[in-house]
Amino acid sequence: MKKLISLTLAILMLALCVSATGCSSKVKTLADVKAAGELVIATSPDFPPFESLGEGNEVVGIEIDILNAVCEKLGVKLTIKRMDFESVIPGVTSGKYDVGVSGITITEERAKNVLFTVPYCLAQQAIVVTADSAIASKADLENKTVSVQKGTTADIFCSAQGYTVKAFSGNTEAELALTSGKVDAWVIDDLTAVEMVKQYNEDQGKEALIILPEAMTNEPYAFAMKLGSDELCAEINKVLNEMIADGTIASLFEKYGAPYTSPVN
Repeated sequence: MKKLISLTLAILMLALCVSATGCSSKVKTLADVKAAGELVIATSPDFPPFESLGEGNEVVGIEIDILNAVCEKLGVKLTIKRMDFESVIPGVTSGKYDVGVSGITITEERAKNVLFTVPYCLAQQAIVVTADSAIASKADLENKTVSVQKGTTADIFCSAQGYTVKAFSGNTEAELALTSGKVDAWVIDDLTAVEMVKQYNEDQGKEALIILPEAMTNEPYAFAMKLGSDELCAEINKVLNEMIADGTIASLFEKYGAPYTSPVN
């Protein structure tokens, strides 16, 4: 009897959860988004030129411009929620946010937990070292300590390679670990590396940091959504494919002074 009562209560609680407002088990459709009048994205704005804080603490960047264009096509506004990178995908999988937007690389492991849009560009992981470093290639990282942003593919890849990894919530802290001598190298997405290294060197008045010519990895960027959001994802994919084909995304990269590599051969 106790088992029967427990089972009945469990079924009742599940039914209440499914019907409750805001329950994460329900996936969003285009109709849901249009009814709400907004597409809610989760992002970590410490990743220029994709996301960063502009004047008035406003989140700006390539991905923000892309999603604003998507929202214009869908007839809704873009609502931005800021957080550390490691909280972006969990926020999407829980159903709290509609889309994860933080220079997210498509990986097999992540694809088990989120639905990816079509990739909109190809990127690389870059290795950053101090100008006086003896490290000249990826092979030289053996037995060295590297800094990364926590939860990124840099974190995943470097850990898998057996490097000693120090992971930080943001790339600003990862950069500081390198410049303060706490690590031997810093691994970060290439376009963001260019932006941050340029700014640091300008602040120092010299070439204090350099980006090695050899890339750590090559990887596609996309937006992450809750599993089951196929209908909404398909609508977003239509817009992204149009923006890739007509050169809109390439022009946004150009706007931010960043080179663009199309995911379409």
